[in-house]
Amino acid sequence: MKKIGLVVQGKPKTEKLAHEVTAWLKKRGIEVVVEQDILAISDLTSPFPKAPSDLSCVISFGGDGTFLGAVHWIQDTRVPILGINMGSLGFLTEVSRGQIFPILEDIVAGSYVIEKRMLLSASVIRDGREVMAQTLLNDVVINKGMLARIAHIRTTIDDLYLTTFKADGLIIATPTGSTAYSLSAGGPSVYPTLSNIVITPICPFTLTNRPLILPDHVVIKAKVGDRDFGSFLTLDGQVGSDITSEDTVVIQKAPHTLHIIQTREYNYFEVLKTKLRWSGR
Repeated sequence: MKKIGLVVQGKPKTEKLAHEVTAWLKKRGIEVVVEQDILAISDLTSPFPKAPSDLSCVISFGGDGTFLGAVHWIQDTRVPILGINMGSLGFLTEVSRGQIFPILEDIVAGSYVIEKRMLLSASVIRDGREVMAQTLLNDVVINKGMLARIAHIRTTIDDLYLTTFKADGLIIATPTGSTAYSLSAGGPSVYPTLSNIVITPICPFTLTNRPLILPDHVVIKAKVGDRDFGSFLTLDGQVGSDITSEDTVVIQKAPHTLHIIQTREYNYFEVLKTKLRWSGR
């Protein structure tokens, strides 16, 4: 470990811990690069901040939103990432504040396990030209803007027509993202290391439009209708852009994976039960 990046949520207690970690790392001869809160939604046509290519790993301090911002910061570099939970329990930020320094000892010593997570690649095609492309961990969301109107989203799988979803919107999620917005919209929980793509309509007008789990090799294309003015595309809740009926949103499995640093104590099912408040006798 020669250089570590820190992505820090803009709250006093979070910044204080990040300062302590920075001092701890520098005492051990490790260079530290700090990126402050990068959660604001950016226009997809604007460049997103990019991490240095020579980082040994990245640590995010905050919640799942901060972690997703860090994922977009490292982009396709395959730099390992660890999430420090600074608030309520999250699916992505598994390490508590009290665990941080013993875990840092393991990381500096190279004693950790990498868990690979599937990523999605999303692009917008306009007039036969790719106008944007982005890699994401959780989900692609297509929905209407401020007015509460139904969107008409024509969807194909490998260029075969599936249906036109009449709904408030459409979510295309990874297994990691299946426990985020998709779950709230009635989608299934998918084990995070699997390779599947989940399609979940948001409040569908036709009640028989149900969530769909697809293999990871398919290419999904979605277009909003001519009357769907004010439609919006959001990726991981981090970046977004207006789209029109002239745009085709293309979603497929990304060619690389995200490398998450896992601790010995991590138990996905315990996190799932706690987060969803499942109880037993």
